[in-house]
Amino acid sequence: MKIILLKDVKGLGKKYDFKEAKDGHALNLLIPQGLAVRATDKNIKEIGIKKKNDLERLKIQEDLLIMNLKELDGIKIEMTEKANEKGHLFASIRKEQIIPEIKKQAKIDMLPEFVILEKPIKEVGEHEISVKVADKTIKFKLVIKGSVV
Repeated sequence: MKIILLKDVKGLGKKYDFKEAKDGHALNLLIPQGLAVRATDKNIKEIGIKKKNDLERLKIQEDLLIMNLKELDGIKIEMTEKANEKGHLFASIRKEQIIPEIKKQAKIDMLPEFVILEKPIKEVGEHEISVKVADKTIKFKLVIKGSVV
């Protein structure tokens, strides 16, 4: 069965890829979970428009972010999270949690795909975070403070 992926699927493809999948896999897993749709003429047109709009929105976001990167370069963003006495966080911090803090403290809105975080943060302290937009990369400090419960 021919399908169009709506999200990145590990081992199958990236968002908006046209793929051939086994009927059972497509009908029982991919389509019900919203990961793919059948590749009908109507869906191909709709996905083409959606892909074009997403690319335009991403380009606009990149352009705005490039203008604001200088403001983010070298600043410190602070977060307070629950931790034990040894400084281990109860819940690790991912880039999706860092984005709202950047928006709140630095007044810069960005998408999670621009933030480079090799692995989730699990310790209190100062961490260096990279932001890569197009060919420009900047770094800023993320200071995690622990609140003992």
